[in-house]
Amino acid sequence: MIDVLLGLQWGDEGKGKIVDYLAAKYDIIARFQGGPNAGHTLYVDGQKVVLRTIPSGVFQSHCLNLIGNGVVIDPVSLQAELTQLVSIRPDVLERLFVSQKAHLILPTHRALDAASEAAKGVDKIGSTLKGIGPAYMDKTGRNGLRVGDVLNKDFDKKYEQLKQKHVQMLRQYNYEVNWQEWEAEFFESIKYLRSLQIVNAEYWLDAHIKNGKKILAEGAQGSMLDIDYGTYPFVTSSNTIASGVCNGLGVAPSRIGEVYGISKAYCTRVGSGPFPTELDNEVGEALRKAGNEFGAVTGRSRRCGWIDLVALRYTVMLSGVTQIILTKADVLDGFKELYAGVAYTIEGQETNEFPFDICGTDLSPVYKQFDGWEQPISECNSYETLPESFKKYCNFVENYLGTRIAYISNGTGRDQLLITPQ
Repeated sequence: MIDVLLGLQWGDEGKGKIVDYLAAKYDIIARFQGGPNAGHTLYVDGQKVVLRTIPSGVFQSHCLNLIGNGVVIDPVSLQAELTQLVSIRPDVLERLFVSQKAHLILPTHRALDAASEAAKGVDKIGSTLKGIGPAYMDKTGRNGLRVGDVLNKDFDKKYEQLKQKHVQMLRQYNYEVNWQEWEAEFFESIKYLRSLQIVNAEYWLDAHIKNGKKILAEGAQGSMLDIDYGTYPFVTSSNTIASGVCNGLGVAPSRIGEVYGISKAYCTRVGSGPFPTELDNEVGEALRKAGNEFGAVTGRSRRCGWIDLVALRYTVMLSGVTQIILTKADVLDGFKELYAGVAYTIEGQETNEFPFDICGTDLSPVYKQFDGWEQPISECNSYETLPESFKKYCNFVENYLGTRIAYISNGTGRDQLLITPQ
């Protein structure tokens, strides 16, 4: 069976630490979607490490790690990331495998991303400008280059054909991007990519499943950024919910087991797009400072607000989440009172369903108030020692979602993860 771990909000839920913790129980960690815009942060021997493309089981010496076909890969970013990781754990490359069907991000994909975003002006979607959207567009447009292509003699010819297509597209924008400067580095990284263990991943996974290996599929971004079910058009270009595992790794739905869903005890979002419970005030700023809410990859400050239980119940439903992991609960330590969004008011009508077009809707959240605990829960080493007001908050969230909160992260440390009673 394949268990799944994914974010339930707009990303940045703390997936890296949780995968690193859960990896001890698994033989294989597999990334199934996204690209180098992911930023899964781990603390290894006191050192902060940000993983962009590499699965978060990389520091578990017993784990194999797979970059699945649903991921889009920037060879330059991948080489830089692996160079850092090898300096920390020299055996990383022995345990890393790459799907031959994963698509490549070209220098001109990055140029198209930048030009397209600039052309949107005030309507920009907040792209990380890493070429991910254009790479997925070529994938669905049946023009893309894949990892397996780098092993073929005609790779340079295929690259040139796709590049020329992009050059023609770039002419429609009044925006200069000197992508030519990136080409030499790109081809050096292609040589490096050829040295990695490139596999027919769906057969590779099937063989391991039949041999009884335990596999954890790791998502990137968050469920509210899903291309089909997120806050469209302010979304990413892949399926970030549990169903994306099947396409992103080449496995059957019947092989999906547990689905771990991660949510912060509050809510954040990076870039543009709707955010019903956003606090654009001193409370939001206090959350940002307490939670150190700045992007692991982009460095951009995150917008902050109270937890949105309407959106959270929606994503729990979409992925069939079986266990919830609540992260960064300690960030709320300093608040005398806190709130949770429990419904929306839309055109005078109250609803607890997520609307079709949240971008074009006059919406306001309905809140429930809770007493704060005003003590450092990071010092608690068991669920039983947590403050009663915090337990009350958790119980309400759990009952609202209809799904058990199985773990509570109460600090950045790898050991700061409390297991709740069954």
